[in-house]
Amino acid sequence: MSTLKQRIKERAVTLGVVGLGYVGLPLAVEKAKAGFHVIGFDVQSQKVELVNQGHNYIGDVVNADLASVVKSGYLTATTDFASVASCDCVCIAVPTPLDEHQQPDISYVRASTESIMPHLHKDMLVVLESTTYPGTTEELIKPILEQSGLVCGEDFFLAFSPERVDPGNAIYKTKNTPKVVGGITPQCTDIAATLYEAVLEAPVHRVSSPAIAEMEKILENTYRNVNIGLINELAILCDRMGINIWEVIDAAKTKPYGFQAFYPGPGLGGHCIPLDPYYLSWKAREFGFHTSMIESSMIINDRMPEYCAQRAMRALNEQRKAINGAKVLMLGIAYKQDIDDFRESPAIRVMEALEALGAEVSFYDPYVSEFPWNGKMYRSIPALTADVVEGVDLVMVTTAHTTVDYNLVALHAPLVLDTKNAMKSVEHRQNIRLL
Repeated sequence: MSTLKQRIKERAVTLGVVGLGYVGLPLAVEKAKAGFHVIGFDVQSQKVELVNQGHNYIGDVVNADLASVVKSGYLTATTDFASVASCDCVCIAVPTPLDEHQQPDISYVRASTESIMPHLHKDMLVVLESTTYPGTTEELIKPILEQSGLVCGEDFFLAFSPERVDPGNAIYKTKNTPKVVGGITPQCTDIAATLYEAVLEAPVHRVSSPAIAEMEKILENTYRNVNIGLINELAILCDRMGINIWEVIDAAKTKPYGFQAFYPGPGLGGHCIPLDPYYLSWKAREFGFHTSMIESSMIINDRMPEYCAQRAMRALNEQRKAINGAKVLMLGIAYKQDIDDFRESPAIRVMEALEALGAEVSFYDPYVSEFPWNGKMYRSIPALTADVVEGVDLVMVTTAHTTVDYNLVALHAPLVLDTKNAMKSVEHRQNIRLL
């Protein structure tokens, strides 16, 4: 048994987590709760200060848990990457967005790796958790780390273990979600798996290489992207045919096998599902391969915000009202229900499309009080009241927050376009239109 593996089992190691965002902070807290001393690294000094004060800013982290591990000294944060030298294992959990050309932007991963490299030492484990294209760990991370003069698989260990974070999920959190691990060598895999087994309550599934683990994560999200694209396309068709797609889905999901329910909406949001297929399509072109089915679903999903704006225009037209100058109140800016995360939110693109058609748009979101977009700060109305709802031409549900009083909306709104079927339990439906 390697010295590092034994020390992990004995909790006699210091763990580092690079990136203290939606993935990194929950991971750091769980590692600290498991009895490891953890150092969190982030380039944003504000995040570092908040962590060191025990102040939580991530919805999936329990406030008391963060305060406890900070107070006990098991978790500290810093902007100084020199402290990597005192870590035995470091996990990289930084953003992997798309650039302006819809191509992978791995600059954060590269910069983090370059910051770790000067402080890499023997018998050290590095794990990449950021979602990325197959080959990143072996083609990018490994060569940078080996610039230290240390040899991967002999002097230090390297693996990929994709993050599996579902913000707002009340059942599956970091601690109880199964983990996939793939290392450069079998020993790399074994040591990385040992670390996660010491932290999590869920099983750890070992695969034969980082590329397998990287592709596995892309598959997870591409599977959802393609199926959502299918249901969005069927929603548009059903609308033309005068068929209620939501009732169709409810009927189909009564089948106990062979069908999984996916639902239409204004588009895809969050940091994974809308982005990951682009990573795969980009990498596939290196091999002269076009992911035609995946790219088709991406086209459909990317068009949904504009389609929703067109549906709003049609709904207003039925009331003999023009969308140009119409007052539209959007309910929800977050990309999914009951969270404050608006990254890649399709609701923002719906707002853009409505404004391009001349609508006067306001929004209400109980979780997102304000958000910056294109150099402008948008702010939620302070409260959803009968007077507010009565004073607009159209209310448009773009996020299915469960804390919104939809009965109030149905009773007082002149017209409603529900893109999420959030009002399915409302009895007064004469003024409600579905996507």
